[in-house]
Formats: sequence, structure tokens, C-alpha cells
Amino acid sequence: MPPLLRRALAVACVCAVGFAARAQDYPARPITLMVPFPAGGGVDVVGRIVAEKLSAALGQQVIIDNRGGAAGVIGTRVAAKAAPDGYTLVMTTTGTVAINPTLYVNPGYDPLKDFVPVGLISSTPIVLMSHPSSRVQSLAELIATARKEPGKLDVGTPPAGTSSHLAAELLKAEAGINFTIVTYKGTGPLTTDLLGGHIPLALNVLAPAMSNLQSGNLRALAVAAAARSSLFPNVPTATEAGLPGFEAVLHYGILAPAGTPRAIVERINKELRAAIGSAEVKARIASDGGDPLPSTPEEFGADIAREGAKWSALIRKLGLRVE
Repeated sequence: MPPLLRRALAVACVCAVGFAARAQDYPARPITLMVPFPAGGGVDVVGRIVAEKLSAALGQQVIIDNRGGAAGVIGTRVAAKAAPDGYTLVMTTTGTVAINPTLYVNPGYDPLKDFVPVGLISSTPIVLMSHPSSRVQSLAELIATARKEPGKLDVGTPPAGTSSHLAAELLKAEAGINFTIVTYKGTGPLTTDLLGGHIPLALNVLAPAMSNLQSGNLRALAVAAAARSSLFPNVPTATEAGLPGFEAVLHYGILAPAGTPRAIVERINKELRAAIGSAEVKARIASDGGDPLPSTPEEFGADIAREGAKWSALIRKLGLRVE
């Protein structure tokens, strides 16, 4: 065997042994779970739920590091450059892994190349909701009205480029209809205006509107998911309500920098799935408007690829780009 090849194989063996030892001793110090959004938001809430459980299961504190900005781009970009040793993880959403890589001209990361999937946590559907006084009280009525009066029906969403906003664009495209999308600065202001009757309809996530939907102050007309929400089992899916295949779901998960040892990824995934399966975590996820969605790393990777293809095609079709 040539000396150069022998030397390369020796280095590879040493590295492999080092990684194996590192994985066996993992974790030996606190772990950072980067949340690329401000404290107090939906992603932060879910991140803190799993951080608490992972801390207990792994025997080391999992510390939340909020790095908000640019719809999750800034924090995710920082996490992509972290050492691949299992001590830096990052919370993700469908927005950060399936929308931002195409929406932003230079996001600074590729979710499939710069990270390895650890596991999904939960899902929350985009929901078509209305004020009780709205003349439209079903998805079928929205489609019929928009066809009869193109562009005259107003539907509120959070800012352009968010999952809910793109869900509205997808609804227009798949139903072959036209209505006016009114964008708001966030889910909170949108919910406030919907509650006040200033906008008749909205496509939004559940969390900010949950109590008002449960009390009847607002009405959930359809969930854009493959299955009904466990929180609102009487609300039909979009398919059941008249638009087959229309789905817009926000998934939460955890990624690690590319190169993180497989043994470490599997350890975290094992503890993550155990945590998600507990009654306490299920209840806490439900209180934030979600349903538990445990997965293997491979299932999470397939989800990223599938959602990325779906939303990138729509973004390119609409010509949406952010510098």
C-alpha cells in the first residue's frame, strides 16, 4: 500500500475513533438549541418545551439561544456554521427550511446540505377562519364568491412570504380563483382585525386565535391539512370542504449542522420522540395549537425535500424574492 494512502487511512481511522468516543460520551456539557425567532413566539414556545425534556433526558442543560431576524434566516445561518459536534442544534419551521431558501436571494444556508435532520416535533395547520358576521362561512362559499366576484373578497394573512400568505396564494392557484390578499405585520394584528370584523376572512395559524375560535367569537371553516386537527375535530379538512389536495401545514423540527455524528443524531432523536410521546408534552403542544409529529431523521429529511419542492415552485411562479 502506498505510504500516502496508508497515512490517509490512518487519519480516517483516528477520526472515526474520535467521533465514536465523542458520541459515546455525549453530552458532556450544555447544549445550545438555537431558536431563530424572538422569545415568546410559537417557535420559541415549542423549543422551550422540548429543551426542558431533553435537558432531563440527556443529563445536560439545553439552553435556548434566540437569534431572531429575517423570518428565521439569521439564526439558521449562524447554526449552519456551528461545529458539528451535537452541542448546537436549531429549531426549524416549514418556513425556514422549505420557504426561505427560495424566497431569499441569499439565505446563506441549504437545509439539505448544511444540516442533518434530527426529528420533527409537531405540526399546526393553516386554518381558514372567519368573523361570524362574514357572508362567507365555508371554503365552498369562498370559492363560489371569488369566482362570481373576482378580486372583491378580502382575505387577511400575516406578512408576504410567510406560510399563511403562501397558503392564500396556493388556494388561489389550486382553486382557480381570485381574491384580494390583505397582509398584516403579524398573526396578532391579523387576529385582532378579524375579531373586530375589519377583515371578514383570514388564513392563519391556530395559536393566536385559539381562545376566540373555542369561544365562538371566530369560526374555523377548514384546516389545510391531510387530517382534521385534534383541537377542532368538527372542522373539516380542505379536501372534505371542497378543495381536494389543498394542504398548507407548518411543521416544527430540529436540525443539527452537517457532519454531526450519526450516533449523536440518533441519541437526540430517541429522546425527542420519547418526549413528544409523553402526555404532558402532547398537552403543551396542543395548548400552542399543534399536534405532535414524531419522526425518524429520514422522515424529517423527506418532509423537508417534499415541502421545499412544493413551496419553491409556487414562489418561483409568483416571482417572490427577498434581498
